[in-house]
Amino acid sequence: MDRPAGRRDPDGDYGTPQKYDPTFKGPIYDRGCTDIVCCVLLVVAIVGYVVVGVVAWTHGDPRKVIHPTDSRGQFCGQQGTPNEKKPFLFYFDIVKCASPLVLLEFQCPTTQICVSKCPDRYMTYLTAHGNAAALQYYRNFCTPESKSSKKAPLEVLRDKECPAMLIPSTPLARRCFPAIQAKKGVIMVGNETTYDDGHGRRRNVTELLEGAKKANVVLETRQLAMKIFEDYTVSWYWIIIGLVIAMVASLIFIVLLRFLAGIMVWVMIVMVILVLGYGIFHCYMEYAKLKGEAGSDVSLADLGFQTDLRVYLHLRQTWLAFLIILCVLELVIVLLLIFLRKRILIAIALIKEASRAVGHIMSSLLFPLCTFFLLCLCIAYWASTAVFLSTSNEAVYKVFNESACPFSGQTCRPETFNTSNVTKLCPDAQCLFAFYGGETAYHKYLIVLQFFNVFMFFWLANFVIALGQVTLAGAFASYYWAFKKPDDMPAFPLFSAFGRALRYHTGSLAFGSLVLAVVQVIRVTLEYLDHRLKAAENKFAKFLLSCLKCCFWCLEKFIKFLNRNAYIMIAIYGTNFCTSARNAFFLLMRNIIRVAVLDKVTDFLFFLGKLLIVGSVGILAFFFFTHRIKLVQDTAPPLNYYWVPILTVIVGSYLIAHGFFSVYGMCVDTLFLCFCEDLERNDGSPERPYYMSPELSEILLKGHLEPSKSADSQG
Repeated sequence: MDRPAGRRDPDGDYGTPQKYDPTFKGPIYDRGCTDIVCCVLLVVAIVGYVVVGVVAWTHGDPRKVIHPTDSRGQFCGQQGTPNEKKPFLFYFDIVKCASPLVLLEFQCPTTQICVSKCPDRYMTYLTAHGNAAALQYYRNFCTPESKSSKKAPLEVLRDKECPAMLIPSTPLARRCFPAIQAKKGVIMVGNETTYDDGHGRRRNVTELLEGAKKANVVLETRQLAMKIFEDYTVSWYWIIIGLVIAMVASLIFIVLLRFLAGIMVWVMIVMVILVLGYGIFHCYMEYAKLKGEAGSDVSLADLGFQTDLRVYLHLRQTWLAFLIILCVLELVIVLLLIFLRKRILIAIALIKEASRAVGHIMSSLLFPLCTFFLLCLCIAYWASTAVFLSTSNEAVYKVFNESACPFSGQTCRPETFNTSNVTKLCPDAQCLFAFYGGETAYHKYLIVLQFFNVFMFFWLANFVIALGQVTLAGAFASYYWAFKKPDDMPAFPLFSAFGRALRYHTGSLAFGSLVLAVVQVIRVTLEYLDHRLKAAENKFAKFLLSCLKCCFWCLEKFIKFLNRNAYIMIAIYGTNFCTSARNAFFLLMRNIIRVAVLDKVTDFLFFLGKLLIVGSVGILAFFFFTHRIKLVQDTAPPLNYYWVPILTVIVGSYLIAHGFFSVYGMCVDTLFLCFCEDLERNDGSPERPYYMSPELSEILLKGHLEPSKSADSQG
């Protein structure tokens, strides 16, 4: 006897198919709590997470990240402190910052104080001492103790109360750096190529350059970050407008998909092909336009990394790479459409059914906002806890000196340093602030607490996503198993599904999200190890690490797929996580042909929809921020890097489109599993009618889905 395509024998390898049950009317309401142990474990972990956050907030001080710190560990420019009106950090002798100690201790071996403004002239202490006005200006860059000091000039310099010389400087990242400039290839500071170091010696300005570079090893990164921040400050409202356009476009697309699913899918396919085609044409025109221009034939490898990405747009090789990538993408999509043309017709029927379900549960389109809000809370708590943990160390002071000293690098206390034996054995030694650390048990386990913070972030984020999936699955399952749609549907299907998920299945959601979080934390650890081993030359270790990264990437994708379908079974039957995962896996394996034909094709179509929205908004943002739209040419803000708002709009548009399409994706997955169970429970007879709509049954059960019945019956 023939069986429908894809169905297994009852005694097959993938479990027993569902049997006819006249009492089954969709998601059951008589259910009990599942995976209680995991629920308790999640509650305990959250309590521990709150305790870690409270401890971190008690000990942490984010000012350490924002404000520079002087040699006494005090913050420059912090309100309510003596340095409130002194926002800049001044180095007594920035040349010493070229010392290797900077990289070892992350601190210059020279006195540093907070000042109200950076020096703007050349001056030495010995020359300023004979002039009252000059000395008054000079004392702005001395320690507070020097103002009441009556020592001789040489004693002041010996005790490091004042710098030996002042150099014209400019503030950068709240630090005073020499105002270095290059004129005709010559390095100068204040139109001088040499300077007096305050001890009667003339030194070359290039020594200042080396000290300035080592004083701030992330100087270029800070400059890039500051320029990016400036771009955001002048373009943030345009970015918001772009994201609003993306949201409106996604909403219009979803609404049209509700009423014109078939037409919209084909329009979407044609539009994606046209958008990619325009991209290919534009890249070719730019490539041809650069022919013969000076410098356009430089290779990307020879150019290297540039912070200004506009440089790459003047290279022919850049546009050639874009051209090849878009051509390959266009060819792949066209070939897939040719080979999947029959499957697309079947997928459209499933999308039409999903559109009807979404139409009866319109509140489902707004539910991703709830998930997004909870995810933002998780991210905010994780980020703030990480910052407070990383800034909860204590100020550590160490001995810095210029000559050989047995106490060099040892910890010290500024209050008692001048009366200790160190100053007797090493007269030039200083007790300076080195970094923030600590020797207590809390400080020793900061790394463990940071690891726990990351782990809890993954766990809670996955739990929030799982809660959203179970809620949507329960609502759409209520639609499918309503024999008379929408009359037999519950009054508030989305609210009912959300209540069932929280009341009965918090433990199961915690179980599934815990498994996924463990894999994700292992992946993060492997990425960290790979980053640390980049400089290593152990080829076997690199190969092994690459294999592990690949394996765990595949494992994460499989667990996400399994969890998604397990949550659908939890929403319908109320079983625990393991049982639901097993039943979902066996149900999919019993219908593996349909999984390949229907489920993945609809995912491909939804991907094209997201690609269309993101591509359209991205092209609009590109033309706007590059001043290529004549009507609003003067409206676009001037930018350092126009790619900053463009990339932000593209990424934000994708997230918005993904949020809307995720509802459709969950609806399709739920209806697909319900459809497979419907085939196993019922046979379409008057006694056992199908719950699927007549439109869905017509295209899925009338010979449109391969393999044929005869081929299946031979199996």
